[in-house]
Amino acid sequence: MGENALLSNIKAAMPERRAHFRRFGTLMEFDKSRKTVFSGIQPSGEFSIGNYFGALKHWAAMQEGVNPIYCIVDMHAITVPQDPETLRRRTLECAAVLLAIGIDPDKSLLFIQSHASAHAELAWILNCFSYMGELSRMTQFKDKSQKLNAESIRVGLFDYPVLMAADILAYQTDIVPVGEDQRQHIELTRDIAVRFNQAFGDTFTVPEGRYAEIGTKVLSLSDPSKKMSKSDENRNSYVLILEEPESILNKFKRAVTDSEPEIRYDPKAKPGISNLLEIYAAASGISVQDSVSQFDGLGYGELKKRVGEAVIEELRPIQEKYAEFSKDKAYVDSVLKAGADAAREIAASNLKIVQEKVGFYSL
Repeated sequence: MGENALLSNIKAAMPERRAHFRRFGTLMEFDKSRKTVFSGIQPSGEFSIGNYFGALKHWAAMQEGVNPIYCIVDMHAITVPQDPETLRRRTLECAAVLLAIGIDPDKSLLFIQSHASAHAELAWILNCFSYMGELSRMTQFKDKSQKLNAESIRVGLFDYPVLMAADILAYQTDIVPVGEDQRQHIELTRDIAVRFNQAFGDTFTVPEGRYAEIGTKVLSLSDPSKKMSKSDENRNSYVLILEEPESILNKFKRAVTDSEPEIRYDPKAKPGISNLLEIYAAASGISVQDSVSQFDGLGYGELKKRVGEAVIEELRPIQEKYAEFSKDKAYVDSVLKAGADAAREIAASNLKIVQEKVGFYSL
């Protein structure tokens, strides 16, 4: 699905939203004919091209004709141990990356999750409408907890899908653009919203996930049977958004393929080649089939080289803009402060409605 088709889907008819936000001190009302888009990302260090092609690129594309809200989810980050100073540094770096990929503060609301306390307050209420069984079935929790001793598994790691639901529902979100690996969490969010609405009447918008078909799940360059991850011990398995061009090209040249000479798209039989074709398509803005046609009659070496070059060219302007934003902390802080002011206003307004419905006494 291309970006234009993705935007067309977002504009499909859904209930009107009643929300407003403060942008650089001026109260502006959300356009009620537009859909609200919300997504978040953890400040977990440098981002890979898997993060970029799977989600971030589509964030930048979803700023026209919608009400976009994008969040740096530092509360989610502490579900695993964090060094405080490192977390603060990475949060600021994350903001600079988001601005560099094209998140425009004149079009989108960008803020840090912990700066809007309504997320945590709503999460507690939603906890009381969530079940241990459904949380224990979350694939990401099972994968992460298997690596830990049972006694050392933190409650936050188990419960963070409910906080994610609160992030989304606090803004009466219509559309959640995320990677394929978050599909299960979006379904949980929908279930919680429906459950609450059935108990107390129409309260939450039931959101829809949006998953781009091309580049949604970028696979490891060294082991195309698994997802690309910057936590992989083999540094040749992933490419970072801010990585040096020479390093990027070398990693693609080392990418694992197969012993057959033919370049064709077949994820089951040829996962390595298919992964490279998907990355090329995502970086070039063309279809996978057109990518296959471009490489007709060429060898694997040429394929790897051209994919690497396409990725380098896609990332070049982002790296240049990041260098500028990373030197202007005052500007980045001003964007985050304005975003936090707006987020608190929207989320607090919606939280108050939820509190009244569950019976909290107000003065």
